Amino acid sequence: MRNLDGNYYNPPFSHIYVERAAAEHPVTRRILTRFPRAEIITIEHYKDVFCRRGQDYVLQHGTQKLILAKKHGTLLYEGAPVCQSFGNENFYYTSCVMNCVYDCEYCYLKGMYPSGNLVIFVNLDDYFAEIERRLARHSMYLCVSYDTDLAAIEPIAGYVGAWVEFVRGQNAGRPGRLKIELRTKSADGRLWQSLAPEDGVICAFTLSPQAVIDACEHRTPSLAQRIGAAEAALAAGFPVRLCFDPMIYCKDWRSQYASMTEQVFSRIPADKLIDVSVGSFRISQEYLKKMRRCEPGSAVVQFPFRNEGGFYQYPPELMEEMERYLAERLAGHVARERIFRWKA
Repeated sequence: MRNLDGNYYNPPFSHIYVERAAAEHPVTRRILTRFPRAEIITIEHYKDVFCRRGQDYVLQHGTQKLILAKKHGTLLYEGAPVCQSFGNENFYYTSCVMNCVYDCEYCYLKGMYPSGNLVIFVNLDDYFAEIERRLARHSMYLCVSYDTDLAAIEPIAGYVGAWVEFVRGQNAGRPGRLKIELRTKSADGRLWQSLAPEDGVICAFTLSPQAVIDACEHRTPSLAQRIGAAEAALAAGFPVRLCFDPMIYCKDWRSQYASMTEQVFSRIPADKLIDVSVGSFRISQEYLKKMRRCEPGSAVVQFPFRNEGGFYQYPPELMEEMERYLAERLAGHVARERIFRWKA
């Protein structure tokens, strides 16, 4: 890989950092077999690499390294206020992977993490054990791919298949006990066709107009490719959610989102969807400060957002206009009770 100055970087995952305590874990050994030419570096703790001072997230992300570690401490978190629960109680999220292989300019991970490298926590069984303890008290709605795109790295981690089988086991004889959302921009429709469907696994596809994808969702599949993956998930029998979130303002946003809506529903049977979501860009004030330092030339990041209670978002009038416009377009295809708008 060459940057604009003609300098060359190592390719992604040319180096893999492995915690000593994770070195013999079966998941570690399986992942390492996928990178026979990588240089393996033993470390004591993932934070020794991931949390070093003075890292450049953007440059680092262009030549990502992989870190294999074991997660300790808190494994489940209560749902964040900027996220939608879709009317579910006992809303949680979890992060078995940190960072993403895609490079969306507006991604909050650039404001949350000090490093652009990818961390995979190999002790997934510990996550499953903690969820089982919670399920002994109450049912759960759990988002498992907020801080990464698990479907995009399925050839490396294999975690989508593991989550599907875990949910199937927990819901056997007790339908609805555990419901998870796997949010993705991946276009790998073969993934969903390779797995037995499970009603407790919601495949949630984030869709944007192609102009937005071209401008700021770098390295991601096209809109047409994402629609194809959603079609494949539906055909395989999985519940499918379409997420028009975050909406991104651009000069001709009305025509862009109108065109996108027609393209989506010319291929996706609306009555087969469980629901759709609508939400405009919003982010913690602390995250946005760091993102603006990382990406001084990004129009979407440098937009003059309004600070409302510690969260930056579009000015209320613009936010309402954008979200109402898209919701009305969607209502021509999807029943209104199945259109979820994010509310502060």
